[in-house]
Amino acid sequence: QVQLVESGGGLVQAGGSLRLSCVVSGRTFSFYTMGWFRQAPGKEREFVAATRWSGGSTNYADSVKGRFTVSRDNAKNTVYLQMNSLKPEDTAVYYCATDPSTPLWTTTATYRYWGQGTQVTVSS
Repeated sequence: QVQLVESGGGLVQAGGSLRLSCVVSGRTFSFYTMGWFRQAPGKEREFVAATRWSGGSTNYADSVKGRFTVSRDNAKNTVYLQMNSLKPEDTAVYYCATDPSTPLWTTTATYRYWGQGTQVTVSS
């Protein structure tokens, strides 16, 4: 079984920074995808960033390019989302997700395993 545990959410002032962490436990995979998504109240879940563990490639939504960075620590089996220059419109519940295959980067339905979500609130 695969489990995801998130941490790092909180309240931050506009222009500030937060780093989210997602630890993956259970079965290991030689090649899989790790994604970050977010969902604001009344809005649909949207893609934020992703990395493919084995290849190291990354992908970002246009709205966060230049501000957010996804990275990983293989020894700790942990993926991070560094969020800089935060804006009020970044306020949402952030989720990490993974799949043993290579799902579509930006499509929620193609990810098999999900974390519990962590709240990020950016004040103006």
